[in-house]
Amino acid sequence: MKKIAFIFLLNFLIVSIFAQEFDCKVQVMSQQIQGTNKQIFRTLQSEIYEFMNNKKWTEHVFGISEKIDCNIMITLTEEISVDEFKGKIQIQARRPVYNSSYNSVLLNYVDNNFHIRYVEFEPLEFNETGTSSNLVNILAYYSYVILGFDYDTFGMLGGSTFFQKAEQIVSKSQNAQERGWKAFESLRNRYWLIDNLLDDNYKEVRECSYRYHRLGLDIMSEKVNDGRSEIAESLKLLQTAHRKKPGSFLMQVFFDAKADEIVNIFSQSFPDEKNRVIQILTEVDPANSTKYNKIKSGEQGSTTQGTSGVGGKY
Repeated sequence: MKKIAFIFLLNFLIVSIFAQEFDCKVQVMSQQIQGTNKQIFRTLQSEIYEFMNNKKWTEHVFGISEKIDCNIMITLTEEISVDEFKGKIQIQARRPVYNSSYNSVLLNYVDNNFHIRYVEFEPLEFNETGTSSNLVNILAYYSYVILGFDYDTFGMLGGSTFFQKAEQIVSKSQNAQERGWKAFESLRNRYWLIDNLLDDNYKEVRECSYRYHRLGLDIMSEKVNDGRSEIAESLKLLQTAHRKKPGSFLMQVFFDAKADEIVNIFSQSFPDEKNRVIQILTEVDPANSTKYNKIKSGEQGSTTQGTSGVGGKY
């Protein structure tokens, strides 16, 4: 009987280890807030870390090497009261590229509507159908957004289920006093991000993400030119979306994550391919046209990670 109980416990521990989806680093910065006991912010950082890494967000089993690498950086700038704070939150997520040491940035987004109430040691609990704090709703929202971005790169429109869960959080937050959830507050907030992700007018952006990563980057360790060519073709999907609805929020989010990487990919390309890619990029993302012109001269983008991990030099 004891042996059976031990095996059951061992199996439970193994499942627990492999259940969670995120390898999430968390940083809470409060230097701009003076005269407050800083221990509360250290506790907040620890609580967010536990919430992100120990909650099971999907029904799927993730191995340790499969966990999604992501960062949450919170900068608190204003203390409204002893338990109410304002600031911004930056979300970053990366995806490993097959058969390489390179991690491709999927999301690098700054949300300036970070307004929370937090009582030290108060548990962070997410209720999908009921009420949760604004802090928990924000964290859960971005957890599902990260999952959606990641799954989109492994299957065509594979992240839809998670984007729909994020949309449910937006819907139940329409009565929230805090900003960031409502359409009329801004054209670039949590409401519009998930709206764009689920809008058929922008589905080509998500289709591009799958072809770019799964059919492009993932084969570059063995077939550099074929992978790069597929990425060039995938960018035409962005052109299609842009011509339907220019200047979309989702397109900006895509290029905030990918612009430097794209420069690195095509800086070592063939002249004809370079010209075709530059033409597409300057049309769909004119704000970064100066950056894309570096492709002609073979300059590298300013990514923090080296680009030699996929098929040597791009």
